Amino acid sequence: MKRKEKNLIITLLIIAAVLILAFFVLTKKHPSTDTEIVKCIGKNSVLYTRLGCSHCKVQEDMFGENLQYLTITDCFYDNQPCIDNNITGTPTWIIKGNPYIGVQSIDKLKGLTGC
Repeated sequence: MKRKEKNLIITLLIIAAVLILAFFVLTKKHPSTDTEIVKCIGKNSVLYTRLGCSHCKVQEDMFGENLQYLTITDCFYDNQPCIDNNITGTPTWIIKGNPYIGVQSIDKLKGLTGC
């Protein structure tokens, strides 16, 4: 085999490996969070989201099937609570009257809500 052909094959193998790795990273599901912790977070906070917000989707995916236990307001469908609470970006958590803008880790939410 010629040197050019070997280089081409190596390059194609590297590209294939990167694409496979990217696929697994991008399709990774977050592990489901403990139901009791999510219920506690849901009782002690409100999550403001907006339809089409990719960061909101990332935040919601962190809770897996327990998402149903959170208190969520979608500013796309119900904008008045968002206006009333001065929500300027999503996702935003309101915890003990304080806003936390952006995706928050489960551990941080546990600490902020006392769960």
